[in-house]
Amino acid sequence: MYSLFSDVAVTTTSSSSVSPGLLFVIWLIAYAIAVIPIWVIFTKAGEAGWQALIPIWNTLVMLKIAGKPMWWILLFLIPIVNIVFIILMLHGLSVSFGHGAGFTVGLVFLSLIFYYILAFDSSRYQGPGGVGVAPVGYATA
Repeated sequence: MYSLFSDVAVTTTSSSSVSPGLLFVIWLIAYAIAVIPIWVIFTKAGEAGWQALIPIWNTLVMLKIAGKPMWWILLFLIPIVNIVFIILMLHGLSVSFGHGAGFTVGLVFLSLIFYYILAFDSSRYQGPGGVGVAPVGYATA
């Protein structure tokens, strides 16, 4: 019986020429780029910066800075619901540093850029969720 593929030599070669070490270095650089602004934001808020390095824990610290309850971390596990509560957390973070809803929109859609802006601008931490700050448009006594 004649096979259509009997004359074809099968050779296996590795098509990936990128070494695992190089991939690790690229990953490490990307991770550092993402963690640097969060570290600085934590430091501005009076928290230890190293907490930005630990996944999940850094979200708990971010909730604390934003003035949101810690149990919200459980809501982040529910699809669709997590989007709403992450936006609320980011708004709390924005207000905690004296920014408004426009800055929250920036944090939602251009997170990395706005994290860097929040980290390195002149805004100061005003307490969890901006506690003690008069709402815009209200006179202070």
